[in-house]
Amino acid sequence: MKVLVVGGGGREHAICWKLAQSPKVDELYCAPGNAGIASVATCVPIGATDLDGMVKWAKENAMDFVMVAPDDPLALGMVDALEAAGIRAFGPRKNAAIIEASKAFSKELMKKYGIPTAKYQTFTDEAAALAYIDEQGAPIVVKADGLALGKGVIVASTVEEAKQAVRDMMENGVFGASGSTVVIEECMTGPEVTVLAFADGEHVVPMLSSQDHKRAYDGNEGPNTGGMGAFAPSPNYTPDIAERCMKEIFQPTISAMKAEGRPFQGVIYFGLMLTPEGPKVVEYNSRFGDPETQPLLSLLDSDLFDIFNACIDGTLDQMDIQWKSGAACCLVLASGGYPVKYEKGHVISGLDEVKDAVVFHAGTKLNAEGQFVNNGGRVLGVTALGANLAEAVDNAYAAAKPITWKDMHFRTDIGKVWVNQ
Repeated sequence: MKVLVVGGGGREHAICWKLAQSPKVDELYCAPGNAGIASVATCVPIGATDLDGMVKWAKENAMDFVMVAPDDPLALGMVDALEAAGIRAFGPRKNAAIIEASKAFSKELMKKYGIPTAKYQTFTDEAAALAYIDEQGAPIVVKADGLALGKGVIVASTVEEAKQAVRDMMENGVFGASGSTVVIEECMTGPEVTVLAFADGEHVVPMLSSQDHKRAYDGNEGPNTGGMGAFAPSPNYTPDIAERCMKEIFQPTISAMKAEGRPFQGVIYFGLMLTPEGPKVVEYNSRFGDPETQPLLSLLDSDLFDIFNACIDGTLDQMDIQWKSGAACCLVLASGGYPVKYEKGHVISGLDEVKDAVVFHAGTKLNAEGQFVNNGGRVLGVTALGANLAEAVDNAYAAAKPITWKDMHFRTDIGKVWVNQ
């Protein structure tokens, strides 16, 4: 079959890498892709949010299947547009992708169906939001309602910091229309865990648990990023917690979306906080997370293309999804200065010396001499397996050693907080 993956980051490289292993995938394309993805798929220069361009190309080139990976095209309705053109597509339709595209919607859904989450209020009036912060005190969490490239959440340690976040979002428009509505919620405490799950509109099958590292610097210091590394599975996610999450969060969410006339078919991301009262939802995403996808798909032992089709056909309950034993760790190598200001175009050396790991490309391109250069903030995701988490972490760092470019930056403690507990 001819398959197109929409997107161009490390997550999409991992998805293409895994789909290329399926005997059912004869031709693989990625739009827009990147220099690393070009090693496993033919890259097509179409922007991920160009709905008309993507549908037109998919039709003209007789794609049998399109997998839409990023949040923006899902929220814009790319799956709906592809289906309307008669093309089989994987990912939630627009009316289900709202579970990520609107935090106000997702909080109301949880409230209506009794799914555990932080207590909250939603505001469209700035003065009312500021008054609520005075009333609640700090620490407190301020969230832009819409999509904000993963940066629309401020965990404020003081009342003034929270108020400034509201002003930035509602008055100064730092996130554009995404911040015209804000959700303000209590600051929960406890270990954070991510569980991605496959869903077919009625059934939900969780993947292994994982843990992302959002802060730019060691010790969880510095600004929030798209993710500086991830590992799977999480030692904090015990079988008892998994059973409770399935019963109280995962299945109730999929059932709630079906009851609302918004059946969710695709990958749903459950961001969880393991609070003293039990697991609660921090956030939903309507797609694979990045960089959690890289270690998760490295551990997947089943055909990803078969799973995608089961999600579309409503037959997920008939799948026996298998995972490798052990653990996986993805170490993100970033441009110096990310996520604020960084230079592009520096030649990357050492990629051909990497052993016993897969290097997923997130932000690379080829220069005029055919050399890989950095072309984004997060550049590479060095992903390695191990018999346990400690071994996976060690293997990822060892594999990354030969790689270098001017001002390259990475955290030295990915996974190590958990390894040392």
